[in-house]
Amino acid sequence: MQAYLAQTLDVPAPGDSIVLHNAFNREAFIFPTHLDDLDPVCFDVVLGRNGSGGADGLEHIHPGSDETFLVRSGCLKVVIHGEAHIVHERESITIRRGAPHYFVNGHDRQTEFSVIFDPPQQQRRFFANFAATTERRSQWFSTRGKPHFLLMALVLHSYRDHLYLTGKPVWLQKALFAVLAPLARLLGYRLEIRPGK
Repeated sequence: MQAYLAQTLDVPAPGDSIVLHNAFNREAFIFPTHLDDLDPVCFDVVLGRNGSGGADGLEHIHPGSDETFLVRSGCLKVVIHGEAHIVHERESITIRRGAPHYFVNGHDRQTEFSVIFDPPQQQRRFFANFAATTERRSQWFSTRGKPHFLLMALVLHSYRDHLYLTGKPVWLQKALFAVLAPLARLLGYRLEIRPGK
């Protein structure tokens, strides 16, 4: 899968940066080598054709941060509260904390954009962890890129209040992930990038 991305995504690597590929989602993340979050935090994403954020566009919320997408080239489709917004080159859109949303590439070519979180929490480390895990531990994901539930429990419990899935109450997800995270560790799941202090 990584070979596919290398051939189809033109991923710039400016200066000192870390490029992590999520072949499942046709998505590449470009992080500075320093993952500790500034205020606000920013990193870049490249979506290939039919690329998405999460397995085919996973609807989620960020309860502690506003998220802004700034499109540098291409076109991004962002769905917020079920309403689709098309964001073109040099345009931006902000998703307020707690709003259910997902995003997919908005056209049939590559799209490049920046993601900004305010306040930062540890969003850069959180997304770098998921991207590194898909690149290094593809066996922990379904063929469509959905993480094993125990892996998701471990990551979302370790990075509490960064991201939750829609459809289930947040309090229930927190309780369930707290119970399942130790089981995930026992069965060999681990974080590629640990939360900062």
